Amino acid sequence: MSVKSSISLTDQQDAFARSLVETGRYSSLSSVLQQGLELLRQKTEAEAAETEGLRRLIQRRVDGPKIPAQEMEERIESMIERKQRAPRVEP
Repeated sequence: MSVKSSISLTDQQDAFARSLVETGRYSSLSSVLQQGLELLRQKTEAEAAETEGLRRLIQRRVDGPKIPAQEMEERIESMIERKQRAPRVEP
């Protein structure tokens, strides 16, 4: 099912869309706009999924076990010492 709609484009947007039709990449201006909206929908859904994933990760961290600051500092110092002792690999 399709719905007719009236939209406004800038001169630059109109020229770009028409060039895509003229070069044969799309069959009509409607096709160009439909593809653009589909890409925007996909991007919006991907961003929402990423945001939800980050929220879940943060919540797991908040709900998870806590490490005292002193222990964390000791772990970091230990990692730094191991890295400094490790032999360097030249590319």
